[in-house]
Amino acid sequence: MNRRLAIKQVLILAGGVVLLPSCLRNEGKSTLSLSNLDISLSQEQLLADIAEIMIPKTDTPGAKDLKLHLFVLKMVDDCSAPEDQLKFTKGLAYFEGLNADELKNRIAEVNSGKPGIPEASVDFYRIMKGRVIGGYLNSKYVMSNLVIWELVPGRYNGYFPVKTA
Repeated sequence: MNRRLAIKQVLILAGGVVLLPSCLRNEGKSTLSLSNLDISLSQEQLLADIAEIMIPKTDTPGAKDLKLHLFVLKMVDDCSAPEDQLKFTKGLAYFEGLNADELKNRIAEVNSGKPGIPEASVDFYRIMKGRVIGGYLNSKYVMSNLVIWELVPGRYNGYFPVKTA
């Protein structure tokens, strides 16, 4: 057998093996690789819409611009207890299949604490709201543009009154 032909065939086979997982990828799965949660692409988009309702885009970037829904998914997947992960996925189902106005109304109902709202949706909203706010406050945009840090010990203020002992 020709050695060049054998090497060429082995390289073609190795390239095919490397490309095979991308060809078999399920198109409906989340863009993140999650180990504990099973989130579809439509659910991920729903999370992005919910996060955008919580922190809308104004003169500062909104939740979608900062990709806070991906932060929420990763934090819930990695840092939450299995019971909270189950509450999160069950509560997410309460918000599925709604248009933008219905979604805003349902979030307002859950946020107001109206009686008769399923407990799973309240648990989901509590987890989602906490993670979105935490992600926003710790985002690169907020930390570099909105929070002004001074080095320790700070500015010298010669007019500050000092009490004598």
